Amino acid sequence: MCGIVGYIGDEQAAPILIDGLEKLKYRGYDSAGVCTNDGEKFIVEKEKGKIEVLRKSTGDGKKISGTVGIGHTRWATHGEPSKINAHPHLSRSGSFAVVHNGIIENYMELKSELSQNGVKFTSATDTEVVSQLLEYYYSGNLLDTVIKIMPMLKGSYALGIMYRENPDEIIAVRKGSPLIIGIGENENYLASDVPAILDKTRNIYRLAANEIAVIRRDSITVYDTDKNVVEKSVETIEWSMDAAAKDGYEHFMLKEIMEQPKAVHNTIAERIKDGKVVLDEIHLTPEQIRNFDKINIVACGSAYHVGVVAKYIFEKILRKPVEVDVASEFKYRNPIIDEKTLTIVISQSGETADTKEAMYEAQRKGSYAIAIVNVIGSAIATDANDVIYTLAGPEIAVATTKAYSAQLAVIYLMAIYFGDILGKISEEDYKNYVSELLALPEKIKLILKKTEDIKNIASKLFARKDVFFIGRNIDYALSLEGSLKLKEISYIHSEAYGAGELKHGTISLIEKGTLVIALATYEDLHEKICSNIEEVQSRGAYVLGIGCENRQHLSHAADSTIFIPKTCDIMLPSLAVVPMQILAYYMARFKGCEIDTPRNLAKSVTVE
Repeated sequence: MCGIVGYIGDEQAAPILIDGLEKLKYRGYDSAGVCTNDGEKFIVEKEKGKIEVLRKSTGDGKKISGTVGIGHTRWATHGEPSKINAHPHLSRSGSFAVVHNGIIENYMELKSELSQNGVKFTSATDTEVVSQLLEYYYSGNLLDTVIKIMPMLKGSYALGIMYRENPDEIIAVRKGSPLIIGIGENENYLASDVPAILDKTRNIYRLAANEIAVIRRDSITVYDTDKNVVEKSVETIEWSMDAAAKDGYEHFMLKEIMEQPKAVHNTIAERIKDGKVVLDEIHLTPEQIRNFDKINIVACGSAYHVGVVAKYIFEKILRKPVEVDVASEFKYRNPIIDEKTLTIVISQSGETADTKEAMYEAQRKGSYAIAIVNVIGSAIATDANDVIYTLAGPEIAVATTKAYSAQLAVIYLMAIYFGDILGKISEEDYKNYVSELLALPEKIKLILKKTEDIKNIASKLFARKDVFFIGRNIDYALSLEGSLKLKEISYIHSEAYGAGELKHGTISLIEKGTLVIALATYEDLHEKICSNIEEVQSRGAYVLGIGCENRQHLSHAADSTIFIPKTCDIMLPSLAVVPMQILAYYMARFKGCEIDTPRNLAKSVTVE
């Protein structure tokens, strides 16, 4: 959510800030602004709407003087999108400027206290409380003042702070929401994510929780809340700006759909050696794995849907009970877990607030936590007991595609690895699973070659108002993701149901012309899903079937079909998800939707 960029050096700051914000717009936003210090005063420019509006009003930032500044893209949580509510926010005298990601949960209480002491507020945001607190409690030393107010702020937040009388420094604060410091020569940077500054530097520090960085042109000093200096290790970003560029594609989402063979290959390649799955990065011993009596999976959004697929796979192979929770509900149901429970947390960013809190809850109860994340050094990766990184590369589009596929690949690796340790996989099945896993990238490529055919189907279906996805067993688990992918970028109402549930209420919604997408890849229940297709067709539904190429009679049951290559049953989701992603993309494109940045959504949800 939101984006932060900061710069201090010898160059004009505003153009750098605006360019950095442009690279963060995938995170979702509704307004943007910058603040620079020209050595005498703050210059603030804010606009509601797209960054292009800010670019126009500032001449790409060239109208704004100053070589130090902070910028922000806002995704509204408190107060409507407007110039007044846009960041940066100044204190009452204009001495302090603040940009903020996250939520200050007790801002109303703090605002009331400050108001009673004569402080007047101009915005409806929680962020303004921070700038006003800084001025109210300023003691003559900015670092001391920041450390003083931090305990007053409840919630998860990242802050970029400037003081008008200190034109040679920016203060960065992290408590929950991610922040990185970019290291340059006689210039340094602040950002909420790597793409914002990757064309400027590849060397970064990642701030940990409750760390404060004092950023100057020629130095970066990181402190803890006791004002002790923290020694940080430099991380060098290996991927290039090309990985975060559209590379000729109209949208990042389409590019990332096409990158899935590479994402899956990269995730599995180094973890299969001499025909064996090797997970050297985890520290779990075989004895620990045998001693777990159940598995809990917690995640949000598409990562949660990976967890639902994983439940079917783990229970089939490992024969251990698996519970899957939406992370935002996990800790509030007081889950029954202990040291004999393995908790798997899944998050692309590694910063998802609800997932992070769920992991901490599980750990407090004694559970061992393995994280599946894409971002090295992220909070979840750092705080988990073990981490398995997906190697999908940067994912820019809000709607995940290649990260989802890479997460599925890790689930397959874990299932095979754990199943072997538990003695639940025969030698023949082990070889078959490994063989099919290695074949996935090429089979995904075969589906991608059908893009034009799927585009043609989308051209005939994009005007539908309601869509139902149905499936059984692992197909039902996958239908959840198909439905989400469609609704989040096309704004078409869609729902996913276990096909057997149709007659328990849902079928009353089927009428003439209703689009039903029936997943029919799971061979053991193929006849049953075909019966469900007949049920909805008899009530007027138009059915698009997705099935394996060895089940050609699906083309007789459904009104139109998309076929995928055959693979072992546990890996079917990796193939069947691809046509659903392509279909969603083109239905949204034919509707004229903003595909990479759908309304009201953010790439990384760093607040509860």
